[in-house]
Amino acid sequence: MTDLFAPLTLRGVTLRNRIGVSPMCQYCCNDDGMPTDWHLQHLLSRAAGGAGLVIAEASAVTPEGRIAPGDLGIWNDAQTPGHARLARGIAALGSVPGIQIAHAGRKASRGPGWVHAVATPGWTALAPSAEAFGDYAMPRAMTEGDILSTIAAFAAAAKRSIAAGYRFIEVHAAHGYLLHEFLSPIANRRNDGWGGDFAGRTRLVLEVTQAVRAAMPDDVPLSVRISHTDWVEGGWTTEESIELSRRLKALGVDLVDVSSGGLDAGQKIPLGPGYQVPGAEAVKRGAGVAVAAVGLITEPEQAQAILAAGQGDLILLARVLLRDPYWPMNAAAKLGRLETLATAPQYERGWATLGKVVRQDSVGAPLPAL
Repeated sequence: MTDLFAPLTLRGVTLRNRIGVSPMCQYCCNDDGMPTDWHLQHLLSRAAGGAGLVIAEASAVTPEGRIAPGDLGIWNDAQTPGHARLARGIAALGSVPGIQIAHAGRKASRGPGWVHAVATPGWTALAPSAEAFGDYAMPRAMTEGDILSTIAAFAAAAKRSIAAGYRFIEVHAAHGYLLHEFLSPIANRRNDGWGGDFAGRTRLVLEVTQAVRAAMPDDVPLSVRISHTDWVEGGWTTEESIELSRRLKALGVDLVDVSSGGLDAGQKIPLGPGYQVPGAEAVKRGAGVAVAAVGLITEPEQAQAILAAGQGDLILLARVLLRDPYWPMNAAAKLGRLETLATAPQYERGWATLGKVVRQDSVGAPLPAL
């Protein structure tokens, strides 16, 4: 039985447990894509809370690939030192530092996530076809040159990520953003080599993956986040996700992060606890690849049950970690497993009354210059 607090090794990287922090956009950059002090406190708080993996938010590989002007970026070398500061801090607290690299496609050029009115901050979004998402502005269909430069931008972002010290890279191909748009026949109406049949629609994701893998050291794991279904008739399906995942594995992908939806405003999502876990299980069993399970996983017993049933290899959490950055420590206490997590000596007295804890002085040691 896989234990929530058992280490997970992917290539040359070992996570201290099976709990990870999903990428969560913070929309707090100053139109320059530079990491801020907000990113530092947000990510390091979750690392101090005991997560085995902490993934920085979707970082745009080009300026026009941002969802909003406040998005984090990794499209130029000037952004690398700020990312290095984040990666150093996460690692110093005992977590593996990761990053998600992304392009928003037709869902770009908007306001922050908490602004619901239509907003166009000033650039034209790119997409496989001139097909708008809901009430968003009409995107421009990408040329062959746009596509090839986007592949190169993902590879360059991967190189910067490694230079910054990240030890886990995830390519974002879910939630209706650019790579997912190419996968789905709802958004991809092309009749050239980048659209049409399954081979054409998956071509960009596969070529981006191949380019990113080639830009990374062999010992650093690569993940791809997918939406296993569009939840819309005639859209991308779980069966297609399984076949895509087989091909991703063959290209050197170590983990498929299985989410869903986000491609079409007409989606009908059956929300409920663990509602996306069956998709993760289908990909794991059908493609023979390690998977991350996500989606309304909130209770320690629920997370443990998913792993015990073989439905996933890693649990990625988001909103519950906004409410409780110390969810991993609280989960260990609830499940009687506090001995599995290292506690910073500064916090040891706070946990000692709940059970046996392990002191790891290096975790609580002064951080390197950030």
